[in-house]
Amino acid sequence: MAPLPVGCATTSSLPSSGNSPSRSASRSGWSSMLGDVKGKGFRMRGMESRRGASWLVTLAACVGLLAGCASPGSVPAPAPTPQPPPQVAPPPAALPPPVAAQPAAPKDDKIRVGLLLPLTGANAALGQSMLDAAQMALFDLGDEKFTLLPRDTQGSPGIAATAAKGLIEEGAGVILGPLFGAEAAAVKPVAAQAGKPVLSFSSDWNVAGGGVWTLGFQPQEQVRRVVGLSMARGLMRFGVVAPSTPYGDAAVQSLREAVEQAGGTVTKVERYTAGATNLTELVKNLSDFDQRQAALAAERARLTALGDPESLAALRRLSNADTFGPLPFDAVLIAEGGQTLRELAALFPFFDIDPGPVRMLGTGLWDEAGLGREAALVGGWFAAPAPEGRDAFEARFQQTFGYRPHRLATLAYDATALAAVLAKGGTGFTVPALTNANGFAGAEGIFRLLPTGTAERGLAVMEVTRTGTTPVDPAPQSFVPVPTS
Repeated sequence: MAPLPVGCATTSSLPSSGNSPSRSASRSGWSSMLGDVKGKGFRMRGMESRRGASWLVTLAACVGLLAGCASPGSVPAPAPTPQPPPQVAPPPAALPPPVAAQPAAPKDDKIRVGLLLPLTGANAALGQSMLDAAQMALFDLGDEKFTLLPRDTQGSPGIAATAAKGLIEEGAGVILGPLFGAEAAAVKPVAAQAGKPVLSFSSDWNVAGGGVWTLGFQPQEQVRRVVGLSMARGLMRFGVVAPSTPYGDAAVQSLREAVEQAGGTVTKVERYTAGATNLTELVKNLSDFDQRQAALAAERARLTALGDPESLAALRRLSNADTFGPLPFDAVLIAEGGQTLRELAALFPFFDIDPGPVRMLGTGLWDEAGLGREAALVGGWFAAPAPEGRDAFEARFQQTFGYRPHRLATLAYDATALAAVLAKGGTGFTVPALTNANGFAGAEGIFRLLPTGTAERGLAVMEVTRTGTTPVDPAPQSFVPVPTS
């Protein structure tokens, strides 16, 4: 991961095997080093072993805040295509004041951080992967005062709320998690009553705000990013295919807003019921297939009636055509992933939607292996975190724990690292500290918490190739212009 301009010496190299837990380090080995999840919490011991923390460039250095000055000791990253400067967010609102008596704080100097994850039940494997990532961040960035208090929610909103109440009574200054939107909604009033912030791993923007930040990947900023680049490259007419779900609603609304603000038009909107098995009519309608077939018949009749050599030559050129006339869009956003995305893409050639003149666009749901096997998706663009950071994180995680982390494990790493950095910085978990406009550097690039309760990320635009993906436009390295002096 390329170093960010933080104004002090940094490094992006992974630690050598001598500077981090060895490949053979088991989960039980980490438990002996960090504590036991069944007990009161994890605290760092043996801090002389933490030299491997240097790979997390900015969260480890300069208290994790992206200062705006140049870093003479770092290797510069490729310059991203200039982006419009971000809007300055309004001053953050204060957390809701407590309406009940605060529990007595423990009489020591420990900084307690709660962590809510589904460690048993249907999502136990995901919860364990996120817990291991949090342990890795604790090993990298925690100190002897930092205590992580993991608690099992079992994926239940009621259990999550009860666990949050217990964590607050134990003195937790911030709660990391829970994972699911329903859990976050249940925890929200408990934390608000005590005036404690919550950094949820959910992507449900409906629970954001009022002291809850959602760190999960959200479609709105992904759509804005890929549409912005498309319009900068001259594409002005857009179609969209999306499920009739809250995710699909958000993608369609974000597309409309981004396109209209830049002077473009949304010409086609096709929705479908999630889980639909026959999408043929949808793709047919998307392409205006019947109208274009009728246009072909009319053009053939016109050329035949003319009868001159040039018209007859043009008529012969149309002998293998199925339609006539342009498609109603320059680009199509498909807010879908997995098997449904592949089924949609396989139908496009049958209705003359050619990926040559039409750019296929996607959301982060396209961030999966094997899309290049669908010819209609090759050349398509989607917005996602730059892969270099995640690749480095996954390699180090696998070396440490012996298995590949879940896709969401970086959220737990970043949240724990952020909490550890703020704890060491002395600012505490206040709204101004959490919503610092310069943002933070995480495992998958820069991010910042907005006063609205959502997270903004620096995203790259990736292009689907037959063998994988390649960057079209790199992720930005800062949220604010870097001063020249």
